[in-house]
Amino acid sequence: MGLFERAPQLDALAGAIARGTATDGSASGSVVTVAGDAGAGKTSLVTAALAGVPESVRVLRAACDPLSTPRPLGPVRDVQAALGDPADADTLLGTEARFAAQVSAAPTVLVIDDAQWIDAASVEVLRFLVRRIEASPVVLVIAHRDVPLGHALLALIGDIARMDSATRVAAPPLSVDAVRELLGDRGADAAHVRALTGGNPFFVAEIARSPGEELPPTVRDAVIASTTGLTGAELGALQLIATAPDAFDDRLLPFAGLDDDGIDVPTLRRLEATGLLVRTSHGIGFRHELARLAVVASTEPGVEALLHRRVLDAWERVGGADDAVLTHHAAAAGDRARTLRYAVRAAEDATRTGSHTEAVAFLALALDGLDGDTAERARLLELLSTEQYMVSLLPASLSSIDAALRIRERLGDHDGISAAHDRRAVVEYYSARRHAAEHEADAAAAAGAGPAALASAQATRAYLAFRRLDLDAAREIASALRATETTQAADLRLSITEAAARLVEGDTSARELLRQHATTALADSLDEIGTTAYSNLSALDVEHRRLVNAETLLAESIPLTVDRDIAVCRQWQTGMRSRLHLFRGRWAASAEDAAAVLDGSGPPLAEIWPHIVAALLAVRRGDDPATADAHVSAAAALAADLDESLTTLAVLSAVAERAWVSGTADPGLADAGAALEAASALTGTHWATGDLRVWLGRLGLSAAAAGGIPESLPEPHRLELSGRHDEAARAWQSLGAPFDAAMAAVHATDAATAAAGLASLDALDVPATAARARRMLTERGIRSLPARPRTATLANPSGLTNRQLDVARLVARGLTNAELAHELYISPKTADHHVSAVLSKLGLSSRRDIVRAAASLGID
Repeated sequence: MGLFERAPQLDALAGAIARGTATDGSASGSVVTVAGDAGAGKTSLVTAALAGVPESVRVLRAACDPLSTPRPLGPVRDVQAALGDPADADTLLGTEARFAAQVSAAPTVLVIDDAQWIDAASVEVLRFLVRRIEASPVVLVIAHRDVPLGHALLALIGDIARMDSATRVAAPPLSVDAVRELLGDRGADAAHVRALTGGNPFFVAEIARSPGEELPPTVRDAVIASTTGLTGAELGALQLIATAPDAFDDRLLPFAGLDDDGIDVPTLRRLEATGLLVRTSHGIGFRHELARLAVVASTEPGVEALLHRRVLDAWERVGGADDAVLTHHAAAAGDRARTLRYAVRAAEDATRTGSHTEAVAFLALALDGLDGDTAERARLLELLSTEQYMVSLLPASLSSIDAALRIRERLGDHDGISAAHDRRAVVEYYSARRHAAEHEADAAAAAGAGPAALASAQATRAYLAFRRLDLDAAREIASALRATETTQAADLRLSITEAAARLVEGDTSARELLRQHATTALADSLDEIGTTAYSNLSALDVEHRRLVNAETLLAESIPLTVDRDIAVCRQWQTGMRSRLHLFRGRWAASAEDAAAVLDGSGPPLAEIWPHIVAALLAVRRGDDPATADAHVSAAAALAADLDESLTTLAVLSAVAERAWVSGTADPGLADAGAALEAASALTGTHWATGDLRVWLGRLGLSAAAAGGIPESLPEPHRLELSGRHDEAARAWQSLGAPFDAAMAAVHATDAATAAAGLASLDALDVPATAARARRMLTERGIRSLPARPRTATLANPSGLTNRQLDVARLVARGLTNAELAHELYISPKTADHHVSAVLSKLGLSSRRDIVRAAASLGID
């Protein structure tokens, strides 16, 4: 019936495709989103736009399946298969670059239909492509319905929304005039049809297909009206085809009919005459999902399960179906045995492909098919707990492992009991409950398990000892374990703990060891172990102020956690990066990362630093005191549960800084002396101790100088505590910590140094801190203070987002717009926009100014 009221949308879509696939060298890739309700005509609109694509441009089209749990990498696999690369599940990890290269090899329009059903792994592959698309002759068209908060698609839509080159096309409802034109002379009341259908083109079209008949009272009836005249057998065949959410595979036709003859050609022709079906690359499908759902809803009670069973039987005869598809049919058939079999296999496939979110869903489905407290149920619960932990569903992970533990205890399975306590220890630790974690680890070691389970338990105990900085205990456990039979995983975990302990003690050669261990673990698909190595290395680099090293490492490790769908480590590392940005004076990027963790249901362990960061940003900017208080209280509660010296000292330092800025005493510092004394017995607390002593000194509290100035303190702290503030400021500046440098300078006895420190605070855009310093210097009688700057004159990277920081670094290296575009996989035009934004936020006038100021701005 053609398109109605879609000319502007068609022009926008066709124009974007033409610009992105031009063959005259002007092509600049882009993304087009086509959004609308089910039945709004998104597919028809895209199809019409594709009709004008020249033959020299390749068109790739894939649809996402409306399965209860999506096929991992479903549309990606379909595209690769269309390109002659039917990659199997075992080779799909980390193939974002390969997929992007394949799609970008020629001018291409890549269409992803029904993206509201997309899986999380495919989202990450497409995000990788989108970040590079402006430098490729590719137009990505994504057709989707609105999705709820928390949906995997939103991450991709958010990336696209930030692109200057992206085009958003909406498919609005039809007007009464368009409905009237579509209905023609069929006699139906256009206004009534418009009210009934909400202007949905599909609904209107289905009603228009029934000329001379009474207006159906519901859209479902409109669809079913199209089946009038079909025999019982033909209607049964239509209902059978409707069991396949994507399309009914041609190979099933000889086997899946309601009789032994299958579905024959005459039947297919009569079904096609209804106007409901369409041939796709995957077989026979419904012209619209709503039509399929209407047919499913018309199926008699009890019959739908039989239909799914018939399709499942046919797939088992034919072979070659995806385990996710088999799981869908088995579950709908109510076949618990086959649901269990295929869901477990689908979960294994999801885990191999880095789709831990989907693995959780498949394992939950598999468990629904198991009765009784069997060893197999305990095994699946353990797998589910691990996958839930990987995607940061910690309460659910504990619930699953508790259920597994109860079964293992009933069965008297000592290895299983040990493994359950061991898993519980890890989850408890990430829940910021260290004492509970140590209790579980001790229980795992004492369960009387065999060598493998015992080795894992002891490796966990060693790691927890390291985390509380009891390095002697960690090494003692590791040494004893190495004298016994162990496993590859346990051995790697011990090696990581030992290398991290050496790094705590100042042996920086252990950094490379940790990186090697991480690489080895990831190469052997030990994702949890590998990313944990990166997490600990990044935490130590930030803690010890190896800020450049930390930045390089996190730029490498965070994308790995995204690729492997390991949310628990991604959130921890993002929290570390928020702290890194805080040290570097990058307030916007720091706040961005802190919010990403706190707003994203991260594990409690990962939330401590973001809460501290958010509190300090609020204090320094002079935000509502209630904001800082809330974050300090949250960090303090988590630190108390964790009970580790580094976080305890950090919270106290934040409390002290808040007290200094407000000029009021804080009772929360009453325990500072005891905390410093406890930390003095531990190796690796020197930076945290120095931070707190310096802040206490600025407040004039005696605990700052208790026992003299320890030689173990880092140089910047020792210099300030000994009154050499100008030298301390230079030491901080050399570390790339401008805020600490400014704070050291404003406390100098030399008036010029103090005034320079105030100017630095002004430039850093921390108005509350600068105001407090200005009052302090005025009270000291220093008159020649710099004037308060206007916001427009501030030149610092504090307002740059993470993306803008990337641009600023590349400009500082002397890259042109074209080179910058190539490096960041964007168009030169977008690169120019980013450079202009960076110059504006830095208060600079030219690219050369960025190059000259790079070192002083901390973006070299």
